Amino acid sequence: MVTATGKARATVGRNRRGASTVGCLVTLLVFAAVCYYGFFIGRVYWKYNELQAEMESQARLAPSLTDGVIRRRLVAVVDDLLLPPEAERFVITRSGRPRKITIETEYRETVDLPLFKHEFKLHPTAEEPL
Repeated sequence: MVTATGKARATVGRNRRGASTVGCLVTLLVFAAVCYYGFFIGRVYWKYNELQAEMESQARLAPSLTDGVIRRRLVAVVDDLLLPPEAERFVITRSGRPRKITIETEYRETVDLPLFKHEFKLHPTAEEPL
């Protein structure tokens, strides 16, 4: 805007009042939503990785353990991680040439959040030579 004296008056500041505050709030809201959803979805994969690591550990110890001992240890881990009961159905297979052990299970976990509901089908497997 130009005044009677010919000098330009800055009106840019008035038109943008509050714009940075709204932009900051929107950014914080998006960040909070990503953290909230990420926590619950990430927890599913964290539990999966914990179970997978324990299965691999038990497979490495398999030459000196019976299948019953391995199963009991893995069921205890499933209980500790609060996984669904179907995760306790481990299939332990010892095969011939080349000698190896395979431990596997399959389960589903559901994440039910606002605007998002998803069922994850997980299939951890561990295999080691004997």
